Amino acid sequence: MSKNLMETEETNRLTREEEEEEEDDDEDSREAWTEEENEEDGDENDEDLEFLCLFCDFKYSSCDALFDHCRLTHFFDFNGIRKDLGLDFYGSFKLINYVRSQVADNRCWSCGVCCQSKQDLQSHLHPSVNTKDVKLLLDDDKYLNPFMQEDSLLYSFDGGEEDEDEDECNTSFEKEEIVKDFGSVCIDDDNTAEETELNAETYNKDKKTVMACPNGHLSLASSSKRITENGMDYGESARSVESDPKDKQSRVCIADVVEKDIKKINDSYFESYSSFGIHRDMISDKIRTDAYRQALLKNPSLLNGAVVMDVGCGTGILSLFAAQAGASKVISIEASEKMATVATQIAKDNGLWRSKTDSEGNKSCTGVIEVVNCMVEDLDKSIQIQPHSVDILVSEWMGYCLLYESMLSSVLFARDRWLKPGGAILPDTATIFVAGFGKGGTSLPFWENVYGFNMSYIGKEVAEDAAKFPIVDIINHHDLVTNAAVLQSFDLATMKPDEVDFTATAELEAKNDTLDHKATACYGVVLWFETGFTSRFCKEMPTVLSTSPYTPKTHWSQTILTFREPISVASSKFTAEGSAAVGTDACPASKILLRISIAHATQHRCIDISLETAGVGSDGRKHSWPVQMFNLT
Repeated sequence: MSKNLMETEETNRLTREEEEEEEDDDEDSREAWTEEENEEDGDENDEDLEFLCLFCDFKYSSCDALFDHCRLTHFFDFNGIRKDLGLDFYGSFKLINYVRSQVADNRCWSCGVCCQSKQDLQSHLHPSVNTKDVKLLLDDDKYLNPFMQEDSLLYSFDGGEEDEDEDECNTSFEKEEIVKDFGSVCIDDDNTAEETELNAETYNKDKKTVMACPNGHLSLASSSKRITENGMDYGESARSVESDPKDKQSRVCIADVVEKDIKKINDSYFESYSSFGIHRDMISDKIRTDAYRQALLKNPSLLNGAVVMDVGCGTGILSLFAAQAGASKVISIEASEKMATVATQIAKDNGLWRSKTDSEGNKSCTGVIEVVNCMVEDLDKSIQIQPHSVDILVSEWMGYCLLYESMLSSVLFARDRWLKPGGAILPDTATIFVAGFGKGGTSLPFWENVYGFNMSYIGKEVAEDAAKFPIVDIINHHDLVTNAAVLQSFDLATMKPDEVDFTATAELEAKNDTLDHKATACYGVVLWFETGFTSRFCKEMPTVLSTSPYTPKTHWSQTILTFREPISVASSKFTAEGSAAVGTDACPASKILLRISIAHATQHRCIDISLETAGVGSDGRKHSWPVQMFNLT
């Protein structure tokens, strides 16, 4: 190689190194500039871009986060509605202003129902049934004017399909992160399902999608998008959330917190039954305990040699009855660790405990009760048991207003999983009744005369508060001013899990003893229930457990729903005065029409009750009152 050539190449090498150093310096400068810009932008975003929820006081740093919250919590799918209605930017702009205006009036944006308060509206919100009616309202150009001043949401939401496509690209996430945090997850992506196998004990072996229900409580939804929890399929009416590839990341990000929340509530619930005082109250409830005792001891053809499962055994009193009646084996399931230990010791003390060695074939075994500490949904993880191997399923699962505590879902799970075809479930029927009550069913009479002093001012305020919350108390049957009507009946042997939540109607008329052509005030309605041990299974001795105001009181009492204002009722023979409003003293209602919904609340193990009331006058005129929402918690 010549000297000149070597010098030339050396010069070129030095030139390239200098250029690379300059490029590196430029790159460092650009990165520093970009970081500085990002920091400035971030500061601006933190200070200026706070997006206020359309329905509540929550604020978010991005439109996507806000719309996810609205969809998951308030059943308002902004992007879905835009797509269904084909809204352009201006139509979407109008939609935001329209919803804000309706919320400000405590009115449902979807169905138009006017609620009494913001809290009532929050409870009422539901998935939209027909959004096409909303599009007609959006033709009004008044919604082009911002309803809320300085509403940054109006100028920040995505306005075109290109943005949507870009969003879809940005929602990809790593399965490994989900695997690390959440156990088994099945992700529905349009028509394909991608399942990741994990080792989480709480995961249901069927394909499920981790989804977040309103208020952050976890449900497991099958590929048909129906919410399930504790073995119960809630159906679309239980506020299910449609699967959307965009929503996967937001759902999964909160799933761990939600699952821990449900576990915490369950632990607290089962821990509450560790108090012996509660069990004394239940066992001392003679109506309750005698009904079960009679059903188990007075029907030998049912119990003799039967395999019995007792769901939620507590002290084990029902299991002891079953063993006493001649059952060959009793599987007593109790989720409270303390009460499972107590039930085991009680079975031992009475010579009825079945040890593991006994169950493995000891012919001298006299014990038949085996206590298992777990939730019934996890039973096969605790003991070896064949599906559909139980002859009788017994449980005292009823809560206030029958359905509070949500234990019926677990009983139905046990029925479908462990009960033999044609096996008995005790009780096998349940019925909810409703009737109207008068002034004597309120606290008003007490406050009207307190040692000779009129304190009715307090009574009125108490009555107003009572219209906001359900009250569990005893109603004297003398205070009922209407007939009783059946609201809903359940056949526990055949009902489907998604039938636990229901909407039903009832018609009430003034009682016969009030039909003296005088009006009387109905201050609200009272709910109670009966469960039946019918001749379908209890052939020798059927029985009924009633919590009616007409029967001796039980620890369940009754559930009282108070009207915001009393409704005057009277016989259809009452002559109304002119055009007075129906439900007043001048024109009392001859009938009260009710539409009541009872459903699982967003708070685990609680129920929501909605009450719609209308009065019908003797002349056929009708008057309706605003819907009332109650939460039994």
